[in-house]
Amino acid sequence: MHNLTSNRPVSFTPSAQIDIDYRAEQEALWWYMNPAPRPCFNPGLLDSIHLLQDSIEDAACKASPYHDGPISVLVMASKIPGVFSLGGDLDLFRRLIRKQDRARLQAYARTCVDVLYRNINPPCSALTVALVQGSALGGGFEAALSCSVLVAERSAELGLPEILFNLFPGMGAYSLLSRRIGPRLAERLITSGKLYRASELYEMGVVDVLAEDGEGEQAVADYLRHYQRHRNGLQAIERVRRFHDPLDYAELAGIADIWVDAACRLGPRDLRKMQRLVNAQNHLQARPAAA
Repeated sequence: MHNLTSNRPVSFTPSAQIDIDYRAEQEALWWYMNPAPRPCFNPGLLDSIHLLQDSIEDAACKASPYHDGPISVLVMASKIPGVFSLGGDLDLFRRLIRKQDRARLQAYARTCVDVLYRNINPPCSALTVALVQGSALGGGFEAALSCSVLVAERSAELGLPEILFNLFPGMGAYSLLSRRIGPRLAERLITSGKLYRASELYEMGVVDVLAEDGEGEQAVADYLRHYQRHRNGLQAIERVRRFHDPLDYAELAGIADIWVDAACRLGPRDLRKMQRLVNAQNHLQARPAAA
């Protein structure tokens, strides 16, 4: 494997919605989501992730001011206690659907697909790891699934609630889950609308590493030590998996288009349910902040 290398110091432009931490002993760049006002994938957070990915890809091609050592691992986590991500920007969806603004819904969906696809196919075959501590709902669950390794603390809750307002998760859930656990079980998770404990998903094969509460970062560190000892074999297995069951951009984009069509057909009753979930997002965000 060719690492991303540079001998210049970190100088990534700070983002209000993303924090970064380079850990030389792990050859890992940890990036933490810190979105506001709700912990969801708002357009500003998506733009910040896109710029982050640009910087990493630049470093793969030439000396970059982005980091000060080799990067072979990218770790996605959250700065918000108790919340990994609450998924898509439901408040934005509700407003755009009411106005039947298909063009902006399409633009949002394609941006999500772009970010997701680049995480599935990182430069120089870097290992991608998601650390889920707390709630990972909808698009947050999809983002975690897009990583090669999903680490979750035991009490974390992950789920796809979109069916509750008559929609479906359209930015990768079906493609990613079906490749992990098969189409039928993937559909069961998607259509249930249920929140699953990390321990349940570990038994199903969705979560790769189950950590005790408060020990998620240590579990990632332990996994990375194992990965470094067996890097050649584990990288080869990852390449075999992608060769055996590839996921191309056209599949993700086509499903996102189906999502846009379905979103534009939602009625007033569905939008009222969506608003209740926006209120729940606000409440879920406020609890850790108050604590």
